[in-house]
Amino acid sequence: MNTVIIKYNAGNVQSVMYALDRIGANYELTDDEATIRTADKVIFPGVGEASTAMAYLRERRLDRLIPSLTQPVLGTCVGMQLMCRYSEENDTTCMGIFDIDVRRFPASAGKVPHTGWNNIHSLRGPLTEGLTNLPVDPYVYFVHSYAADVCPDTTAICEYGRPFSAMLQRDNFYAAQFHAEISGDVGQRILENFLKI
Repeated sequence: MNTVIIKYNAGNVQSVMYALDRIGANYELTDDEATIRTADKVIFPGVGEASTAMAYLRERRLDRLIPSLTQPVLGTCVGMQLMCRYSEENDTTCMGIFDIDVRRFPASAGKVPHTGWNNIHSLRGPLTEGLTNLPVDPYVYFVHSYAADVCPDTTAICEYGRPFSAMLQRDNFYAAQFHAEISGDVGQRILENFLKI
């Protein structure tokens, strides 16, 4: 099985590569369209700021490529946000894979960005297999100031000032707001589940 990590200006690729090494996955880091299209699985990670990242994707036509993919695709953190319709971060039109907006946390939420371990609940879908009957809701690691609202595509919810989508799924597209690659055993299980799809 060939897994591709999309190479672009907002990728936290090193930690993703380490996580895939730990579970023995074969992968390639690339922005080549043909290589991405023929991969068995695609991971679209991200850190940074939405408008800059989208500009970089448009420049390389990745903004058209990613929504057209038919194999399983996993977006994480900013990667997830860019897969949504719109982000309030610098008034950014995103790729629209998920028909939901990304909004900044209100000041009433507490410290922004939302940084650190938080639990997720209302889990469903193949990425959460093996996590739904734990004695406590699983904890994962977040670093973000913006989050997607809860919507019909939500497959996990987190609470920080308001409920938000910790995970999304529509068709072959999967997404996690948290950093699965640094979320310990829970994050590793999510990555393993993705590679099994």
